[in-house]
Amino acid sequence: MANTFKKLKKKLRRRRMLAEKARLEKKQGIAGGDYQARLTHHRREALKRVLTMAAIAVLVVLALVLFFEKRRYNDYKVLETSEQEDVVSTKYVELDGRVLRYSPEGVSLVNSKMETVWSDIYEMQNPVADVCGTQAVIADKDGTAIRIYDKDGMVGTVTTSYSIVKARISKNGLVAAILDGGDDTWINFYASDGSLIAENQTKVDDPGFPMDVAISDDGMIMMVAFQFVDGGDTASYVAFYNFGDVGQNEDDRIVSGYYYEGVVIPQIQYLDNSCSVALRDNGFTLYQGKQIPKESKTVEVDKEIISTFYDEDTIGLVFKNDSKDKLYTMEVYTSGGKLKFRKDFNIPYTTIKMSGGNILMYNSSQIAVLNSKGTERYSGTLDGTINDFFKIGWNKYLLVLDSGVNIIKFS
Repeated sequence: MANTFKKLKKKLRRRRMLAEKARLEKKQGIAGGDYQARLTHHRREALKRVLTMAAIAVLVVLALVLFFEKRRYNDYKVLETSEQEDVVSTKYVELDGRVLRYSPEGVSLVNSKMETVWSDIYEMQNPVADVCGTQAVIADKDGTAIRIYDKDGMVGTVTTSYSIVKARISKNGLVAAILDGGDDTWINFYASDGSLIAENQTKVDDPGFPMDVAISDDGMIMMVAFQFVDGGDTASYVAFYNFGDVGQNEDDRIVSGYYYEGVVIPQIQYLDNSCSVALRDNGFTLYQGKQIPKESKTVEVDKEIISTFYDEDTIGLVFKNDSKDKLYTMEVYTSGGKLKFRKDFNIPYTTIKMSGGNILMYNSSQIAVLNSKGTERYSGTLDGTINDFFKIGWNKYLLVLDSGVNIIKFS
């Protein structure tokens, strides 16, 4: 009997121990579940805060972008002044955020404080410059001298056999030049050190007189616009010369060419390494292709074009307007030929151009700045006679007056 009681007592004690263990395990399980739930909740709240902050940051950036795009300035401040400039014979062009200043006596690169970075001396009668990226070429129009520069100074020189009509440079420093040889015309292609890569003789009747020349960014393709008379009518021919392996087996290295009857093409330009444009008297034609450029789109207009402007993203045409309130109408297209906007305006400009992504218009006493969407940023009259005006940085512009050169900022 005693043994039976002891066994029963031991059994009950074991049951209590198992029950207590089960109770503790259950309690711990509940606590562990609470911890996991709290951790999951905390992570969700942290993610919400991060996403909320990111959304706010995006909205702030968009608001700032919209503010600066829509903001209109009413005044300007002169940051730097250089009154010792010979603004009669000196010309200016933007080069990689700095200013290339050139004259018949020489050239210098200056920073935004008009401090000289480097200079070079030469003698030219009528220097003209072309800039692409960090490269620049200065040629003596109607003379025989060509000098090639990059952002660090001179890299090459050329003395041509015939008078220079025009010279253009690519982003990697290759130079194409149209030379007037009297009855014949030459289109020469030079390396950045001035050595001759290729020369091509053209005649007035075949394929015509070269009106303009352009080079792809990598210097692989040279684009030339010719004009000739076909049966009493003016016609144009756009040829693409390939100086790589693709063009070596083609006649004169011409890999593609396009005839346009009754059309004048005074200006051509490479917009990037594979896209180029021919600005016609009745619109423009776009071409695509790195090795063998093909026509991609033509935009024709039925109004007389009085001005054109462009950069790598934009092609602009200006027409006279019949309205008494608005003198002109501009149509601005993307580099793919899609109309971005059409705008009537009443600014009596003498020069219109793209500079730093903005549309700049000016005459001898007035300037106007529009962004790439056609929103007017500034319009006003300035003291002095304006000779030139272009953008050199964020809200910084070079203003060439008859009294000197100013670096200005709108406010």
